[in-house]
Formats: sequence, structure tokens, C-alpha cells
Amino acid sequence: MRQIVLDTETTGLEAKQGHRIIEIGCLELVNRRLIEDRRFHYYLNPQRPVDEGALAVHGLSDEFLADKPLFEDVVDELLAFVEGAEVIIHNAAFDVEFLDAELARLGRASFSQYCASVTDSLKLARQLHPGKRNSLDALCERYQINHAQRTLHGALLDAGLLADVYLAMTRGQDSLAMSFAGHSQAQVAQPLDTRRLKVVAASEAECVAHEALLEGLQKDNKAGALWRRGV
Repeated sequence: MRQIVLDTETTGLEAKQGHRIIEIGCLELVNRRLIEDRRFHYYLNPQRPVDEGALAVHGLSDEFLADKPLFEDVVDELLAFVEGAEVIIHNAAFDVEFLDAELARLGRASFSQYCASVTDSLKLARQLHPGKRNSLDALCERYQINHAQRTLHGALLDAGLLADVYLAMTRGQDSLAMSFAGHSQAQVAQPLDTRRLKVVAASEAECVAHEALLEGLQKDNKAGALWRRGV
């Protein structure tokens, strides 16, 4: 399973007003493991000024970007990097709109045509934590991911934090089939002899700790938890 975690920085908030991408950062996950030497990262010359509001967010000035490559110079490398992968983006609608606008200027198809799928981690976070703040900073705090270095936004830095956040949010959702890697179908299909199983009962202290955990989860879920409804 190949996944790409992607983030961008832009000259402003509205692609429809002609704002452009000025940084793209991508990291690769294979079977939920970060591949350290597989990354795509470029600063880009947007051929237009950076808005003051955007500059305050990412700190990428017109002077810094002046000698950087154009989007058209790196587009083929970007599309090859995401080809066939699930692409994970926080608030995907924003980044994809900018990517689509850049591709349209070059007469290319929309971004989703070049990858297997696009997953919006913001939508996922809102499903998991309804009614709570689900910005990248808030999720880092919730999942105890160190983001102290994030004094300014940066595409590659944010992609790295998002990779950690996404893996934390989806922990436990791996395919059960992955557990059987390296075993033949005949080995996996062997019948289980229940007479040889050892049953270890939880201690009273463990039961109390478990109940405390369930109570905490119940408080975090405004909709209520199934196990408290007797379902």
C-alpha cells in the first residue's frame, strides 16, 4: 500500500484570483511506514507577488522565490511521484484547487487523474473528533506529536507532521491480511484447537483501568458510545 502525504504553500488564499503555489512537499508511506529517502520538495517562483497575509504564515518572500523553478519545470516529477498512490492532504479541497489551477495553465488534466485517490485528513479528523478543533496543530497536541518547530508553516515540515497525525488517527485500521504476510494460504487456514488455548482473566485493577478508559472515550464522543447503549 503506497501513500503520499502532500502539502502546499501559496501566495494567497484564492486560486480563482490567480494566486499560485510557491512550495510543494510530499513524503511517501509504504505499508504505513515512512520511506526516509523518498520525498518530493520544491520552492517555486509564482511569477506574482506574495500577499502580506500569506507571508506572515509561511515567511516565503518574493526575493527568496525569485530564482526558484517554475511549476512547469517540476510538474512531470510531481505527477510521477504521486502516480498510482493514495494522496493524503489536510483540507484537500484547498490544495487540490491550487494544483488543478496550475495543471490547467499547462493544459493538463486535474490532479486526481494522476493518482489513485485523494484522502482529506481534515474530514477524517472531523469524523473522529466532532465539535473539536481539528487543525494540524490541534491534532498534533491531541496525539502528542511534537510540533514545537512549527513556528511558521512549511510544506515539507507540515507533510511530516501530517504523516505522523494520519498514522495516529488510523492506528488499528491496518488490513488483517497484513498480519499474515509471509504465510501460505494453507498455513493460515489451519483449524484452531481451542482446547490448547490458555484463558487469562483480567485482574480487578485492570478492569477498573479499562472502565476509566471507556469513560474517557465516552466523554470525548458527544454522540455517545455503542458499548454504553448495550448494542
